Amino acid sequence: MRSERFRRDFRRSLIGITIALLIATVVGIFSGWLTESLLLVVSVFLALHLVGLWQFGDRLSATAHSGRSSHLAAWRAIGDSIQSRQSRSRSQRRRLLTTLQAYRDAATALPDAVVSLDGERRITWFNAAAQELLQLDRRRDIGSRLTDLLRSPRMLEWLASDSSEPLNDVAAPSDDQVRLSMRQIHDQRGQRLVVARDISQLQRLEQVRRDFVANVSHELRTPLTVVHGYLDMIDPEDVPDYAPILRELRSQSRRMTEIVEDLLTLSRLDASDAANNPERVALAPMLETLRREAEALSKGRHRISVRRGSDFDLSGSVKDLHSAFSNLVSNAVRYTPDGGDIAIAWSVNDEGGRLEVIDSGPGIPAHHIPRLTERFYRVSTSRSRETGGTGLGLSIVKHVLQLHDAHLRIASEMGTGSSFACVFDPARLLAASAVGEDA
Repeated sequence: MRSERFRRDFRRSLIGITIALLIATVVGIFSGWLTESLLLVVSVFLALHLVGLWQFGDRLSATAHSGRSSHLAAWRAIGDSIQSRQSRSRSQRRRLLTTLQAYRDAATALPDAVVSLDGERRITWFNAAAQELLQLDRRRDIGSRLTDLLRSPRMLEWLASDSSEPLNDVAAPSDDQVRLSMRQIHDQRGQRLVVARDISQLQRLEQVRRDFVANVSHELRTPLTVVHGYLDMIDPEDVPDYAPILRELRSQSRRMTEIVEDLLTLSRLDASDAANNPERVALAPMLETLRREAEALSKGRHRISVRRGSDFDLSGSVKDLHSAFSNLVSNAVRYTPDGGDIAIAWSVNDEGGRLEVIDSGPGIPAHHIPRLTERFYRVSTSRSRETGGTGLGLSIVKHVLQLHDAHLRIASEMGTGSSFACVFDPARLLAASAVGEDA
């Protein structure tokens, strides 16, 4: 409202001044007093603006007693107003600078490398860790494209893709022994932050853990085999008083052996790369094998069906994929009550290949589902012991699928049953016409 009034008054003043100048010019031309007329108009113009300034100061001033204030108070009010605005502006600027410096100090103190890029991937800022991990120089590299400073093909491809997925286990420019995990964080203005973390120590600890599990499992295998062998040599009928104890010892010995075998399988999967030696995994005989295994485990207690909705096969490791699928089938048999249904289905759609094991068991509570693939995680400890599970089956499934660029989808509803689907990328599918060719 005030700005509109100001613009209206300004236009009126400009029109009045223009008309006055034109009149003064005409009068001056005809009277010969052009210069004097122009000076008179300018003087009147300045006088009017001085009156306006005084009135503005009068409105700002709060010292008037009779509705009017003195000229001195008006000018003092104008000066105080200008000074107050400048003071507030300086205070706001100091707060902004303090906040900005606090953010920069926090980012500088981070152990992770942080690089700020504009929309054209030019470096606008980076912290001290980026100088060490990414070999950046503040005097040389500010304003340069990050893609021109890095040499790793994986890093360049990842930056060019604008992917929000992290880039894991890539060598640092400073040292090939230093391994990095990198992320890109985008904002709405097209700028981004590139964050790089040194994961070398984590990888070393993880390797120590894998070596420990593998070595301990391997060392346990021999004594367990010996114990199990001696227990099998003892006939419970010869020592009827100890028959219940012998049965429990045999049961626990078999369970320990299964745990050790599963741990060794996980250790082998951690150290392997199925993508290096792919082979054709024929789904028709695989499904038939899974059906026979399910029937052997079920012993007639369940209705088992197999559906093959596609002729496509898979590229990967026959041994590892059979291990993963077999774990899903054995879990379905183990946790489905007698008289229940178990279905094994293979299909292909736009998303890729899908091998699914569906059961009519009691279902799994929703809050347990995200943790099912963790090692030794159990929904119900007592029930797992009754059914003989090791708690490692779904971990093996997860590792196998990761090696095959696939993932596990779990859906379950209490009282209805569960579905475990292995979803494979379309690149892993092999057409049926390629049977007999070298995969």
